[in-house]
Amino acid sequence: MNMNLAAGPFRVAVAGLALLSVAGCGGNVVDRTISGGLIGAGGGAVMGAALGNPAAGALVGGVAGALTGAATTGTGPNLGTPIWR
Repeated sequence: MNMNLAAGPFRVAVAGLALLSVAGCGGNVVDRTISGGLIGAGGGAVMGAALGNPAAGALVGGVAGALTGAATTGTGPNLGTPIWR
């Protein structure tokens, strides 16, 4: 097995998991939903590009990130004021 072929999808998966881990940034549900959607869209675009369709990846990632952000609570680490505030 050529390890170079396996390294690309593995790196994309690790990057996607890292982005999802911060999907709930913000002090209230609106901030977490917006930041989750933006982070998810970015991660989804990267993963989608690796699979040949960055637009679909961004759409799926954005929806998943927004839903994750909306479902989280604000009791996690304080990462500061969102840039849109």
